Amino acid sequence: MRQRKDAPLRSDAQRNRERILEVAVVELTRSADAPLSAIAKKAGVGQGTFYRHFPSREALVLEIYRHEMRQVAESAAPLLECREPDRALREWMDRLARFAMTKAGLADAIRQATSAPGKPEKPGHAPVTEAAELLLRAAERAGSIRPGITADDLFLAIGGLWTIDPHDDWQPRATRLLDLVMDALRVGAPGR
Repeated sequence: MRQRKDAPLRSDAQRNRERILEVAVVELTRSADAPLSAIAKKAGVGQGTFYRHFPSREALVLEIYRHEMRQVAESAAPLLECREPDRALREWMDRLARFAMTKAGLADAIRQATSAPGKPEKPGHAPVTEAAELLLRAAERAGSIRPGITADDLFLAIGGLWTIDPHDDWQPRATRLLDLVMDALRVGAPGR
């Protein structure tokens, strides 16, 4: 009996899928042309298992992008549950920076997967935008950032992340940039 396309994966199938994604991020960041067979082998799965989850290179690359974006977006609400809103926002920005470095490292693979005629489009960034708005509104209500900052404002302010070379020691530069942005968001906050 075949599993329905929208049915949840069995736990072993889910683990295989996650292992493939973890290995693929590393390998495709190193080389956009990394052989899919090498990714399957390093993930410890057979070719059939690999292609059952990802029938093409494009499907794999776009799912990595969606998966990474989803992880960043879904981290916003839990951060708000255990941190002050401005601290949650700053920690979330660190997660966004890691996503930006992954995305930059995968830029060639993403471009290859989406550039040819008839190829799928890159997924939209709505989940990340919604997460940013959630965090900004919570910090605004708490009085810890200036009022009226939008997700678009935030992304413009942190746009420098996408110019950092992911192959260099990017974390100190990203931390410095994000601390500057956070300091700017706090200026004029009613609760300060």
